[in-house]
Amino acid sequence: MKTLSTVPPRAATARRAPPALARFLRHRAALASFVLLVLIALACFIGPFLLPNSPVDSDWSAIGLAPTLQGGHWLGTDELGRDLLARTLVGGRVSLEVGLLGTLVSTLVGVVYGASAGYLGGRTDAVLMRIVDMMYAIPYMLIAILMVTLFGRAFSLVVLTISAFSWLDMARVVRGQTLSLRTREFVDAARAIGVRPAAIIARHIVPNLAGIVAVYATVTVPSIVLTESVLSFLGLGVQEPMTSWGVLIQDGAQKLEAMPWLLLGPAAMLCLTLYCVNFVGDGLRDALDPKEH
Repeated sequence: MKTLSTVPPRAATARRAPPALARFLRHRAALASFVLLVLIALACFIGPFLLPNSPVDSDWSAIGLAPTLQGGHWLGTDELGRDLLARTLVGGRVSLEVGLLGTLVSTLVGVVYGASAGYLGGRTDAVLMRIVDMMYAIPYMLIAILMVTLFGRAFSLVVLTISAFSWLDMARVVRGQTLSLRTREFVDAARAIGVRPAAIIARHIVPNLAGIVAVYATVTVPSIVLTESVLSFLGLGVQEPMTSWGVLIQDGAQKLEAMPWLLLGPAAMLCLTLYCVNFVGDGLRDALDPKEH
């Protein structure tokens, strides 16, 4: 004879949900920021194809036009008659790509470097961390200017320049966590049965760092996006026909008195994106907090 479950369907679903995911969903600010961040990303990657105006073509009848519904120029146009909304979305695509690619590279390098230094310990750890200290002492902006001067302002070079130093903080965080993990029982057991150090790091150390790495990666994204914006503002970022929020903010700052709308749109999108990523990071930090388990 079949027995009917007394647990309501919603309660059963809630019990099956991962605790970390359930805690993140209860964080209203983080959840709303995540949804808004997804909408911003969709707008930047899909929006330019749906808008009536091109980000590169000029509308000679609407040069320097203030925000208006005329001709679909909702955020106005620049001094060449190019639609600012389309250019803001395209610039957001470049800024987000730099942020995501730079975060991916810095996370991979930082996790491998920091986990290796923390697990191996001893002289290896001392040498690897002294290299990190020396790289901290190098003027980052000077290296960026030198690389751009020698090799040009290509998109890949901008990502490489930012990633070359952004992994240092991740390496230090991962190394500190690894120092505490390498003394745990499961690591001692793996070492006792003859598992190689590389396998221990890959199978036992790195998976247990997923929470702190995910949280710190959300902190790295806005940092890299802001760094790219600063480089572009200084004229060291991507070059035409590509654009980014930093390039648009630089153009808007130069024409602030005559055409203030050139600055307001890109700056608002940049600030909104950075706030959303920070709130998502706060939600992940609370959801993945070991004290909650």
